[in-house]
Amino acid sequence: MEPVRREELIAAMTATFGADSRRIRHALAVLDYAEQLLAAEPGDPATVTAAALLHDIGIPAAERQHGSAAPRFQELEGPPIARAILERLGVAPAVTAHVCRIVGSHHSAGDIDTPEFRIVWDADWLVNLPEEHGELPPARRQALADRVFRTATGRRLAAAYLAGAPPTPSAEPQP
Repeated sequence: MEPVRREELIAAMTATFGADSRRIRHALAVLDYAEQLLAAEPGDPATVTAAALLHDIGIPAAERQHGSAAPRFQELEGPPIARAILERLGVAPAVTAHVCRIVGSHHSAGDIDTPEFRIVWDADWLVNLPEEHGELPPARRQALADRVFRTATGRRLAAAYLAGAPPTPSAEPQP
């Protein structure tokens, strides 16, 4: 993906989240991990970049329309918003369709299991593991990691966290 397109996607994601700096930081951290994973795993960079930045894009609409950011509502509301952003930016229809499938399955795994999906899935889990599951006893965290990570690189980064080094993005993400 061209650097300009990447910056345009970041701007669109940031505009959608508005003042919600926590969600903006989360999306940027997922992008950072996705880029690290992409350096070691096969996948289309354009699809991975867009899906990493837009995976949670349905949260504001889910909260407005359903009063909840529950995963099922994110997966329902996210794809149309992602599609509108990607079409406005002139992203190829095949990439747009793939990104929308990832956004629509990023919590449930739905009916998708592509290299790009696995990278975004693992990147999201690398951000969420210490934030949402850091208080689990070590054996339960290990069982969770064994069950959820889908790439060898994701498992390696998760193992580093489980060994006592919390996974951190390679650099502090900037909105």
